[in-house]
Amino acid sequence: MQIGPYRLDNNLLLAPMAGVTDRPFRQLCRELGAGMAVSEMISADASLWGSHKTLHRLDHAGEAAPIVVQILGADPDRLARAAQLNVDLGAQIIDINMGCPAKKVCRVAAGSALLRDEPLVAKILERVVGAVAVPVTLKIRTGWDPQHRNGVRIARLAEAAGIQALAVHGRTRACRFSGEVEYQSIRKIKQAVDIPVIANGDIGTPERAREVLEWTGADGLMIGRAAQGRPWIFREVEHFLRTGERLPAPDIDWIERLLLRHLQQLYGFYGEYRGLRIARKHIAWYSRSFRGSAQFRQQINKAETVDAQRQQVRWFFDQQRNRGGLAA
Repeated sequence: MQIGPYRLDNNLLLAPMAGVTDRPFRQLCRELGAGMAVSEMISADASLWGSHKTLHRLDHAGEAAPIVVQILGADPDRLARAAQLNVDLGAQIIDINMGCPAKKVCRVAAGSALLRDEPLVAKILERVVGAVAVPVTLKIRTGWDPQHRNGVRIARLAEAAGIQALAVHGRTRACRFSGEVEYQSIRKIKQAVDIPVIANGDIGTPERAREVLEWTGADGLMIGRAAQGRPWIFREVEHFLRTGERLPAPDIDWIERLLLRHLQQLYGFYGEYRGLRIARKHIAWYSRSFRGSAQFRQQINKAETVDAQRQQVRWFFDQQRNRGGLAA
């Protein structure tokens, strides 16, 4: 798949997820088969960029091209300026968030709340595209609620404004992450425009990935929650799409080594105090398919040093080997 001057290795993208797709996770997913990885969303209000959280989100050192930064806001001028600043900091693609359904985001008329105001959407897209020389992409939902599905009109506005790829989560803002994904709506959007359309929503297996591509006609797939604790899903999907065969499931030793390496990257990126705490959710995701994972999660949350955390991880995987446990 091509986005501007960038020819991706494949058509599988890591979805932006706040608190998840930091630099260590993006790099890991790229290594394990993602053709592109989108950053956590960054507010268009540059006055907030001094926080430790945002400074880490602005750090792209060592990332493979293309570096994709997602910006969030509702003011066209601020979004345009945020795009320029991020390009100055190394962004090679700017992605605009019009898909986030979180209440705190929608309360300030950002994210998927923008879908209610099509003239403002057009103004934002035109302003941001005109502000930078790099490709600009857009992430949307199918509409505000089931009675107001305007994804096709938004897609046409995006194409007219010069947006170079469109990712569509197949639910409305009101549906959040529940209910069936509207692959039919994604199909209609794809048929309405000529720019690349990327399907997103409940793509958790290689078989589902192939079904979604075939049904929607989408140019690519965006995978989010299914990659949490399973970043190797990208190579599984890529292999299946290419050969029609499933890769063997990774063994316990390989998963343990991968998790310990991921933890070390988190400690190095955030420092030991924050890294240990951020690592807890990742450990929970990696371990959830194993027996005894619920009790293990309670234990891991009590670890107060990185050595204790690593030791508990090794103990857990030793227990799995002794039980002959296998990942789901």
